[in-house]
Amino acid sequence: MSILIQLAIGLLFGAGLAISGMAAPAKVTNFLDLAGQFDPSLAFVMGGAVIVAFIGFRLVLVRARPVFAPSFNLPTSRTIDRRLLLGAGLFGIGWGLAGFCPGPALTSIGLGAPGTFIFVPAMLVGMVAARLLAQGGATVAFAAK
Repeated sequence: MSILIQLAIGLLFGAGLAISGMAAPAKVTNFLDLAGQFDPSLAFVMGGAVIVAFIGFRLVLVRARPVFAPSFNLPTSRTIDRRLLLGAGLFGIGWGLAGFCPGPALTSIGLGAPGTFIFVPAMLVGMVAARLLAQGGATVAFAAK
């Protein structure tokens, strides 16, 4: 049953990305292009997401545990270190250059967007490389959660 719930949530998320325009790299890059063809519409998407997340966290975190899991998996570290800043910077640069981040890229590959057939494999290689670097070059083991 859990996999069906995860599938439904993923489909809802993907539909939201497609409807909002987040799956269109030109819309994202226009939002980031303050000196050119600036498109402020994604600010409303971001604002809506912040409001939904704020309300959702307030409603969910008062529970002792999630409905479909034994416990919450919340971050324990509040440290802002070099690794976090470097990762966030690389993520932002990549998002600005390509117009994709992981969620919208997977949605776009499902829609058959041509740029994603290059971006998604490169993203996966980057994820493996990051894991290898974090482990000091050790063998990467992929485990289903």
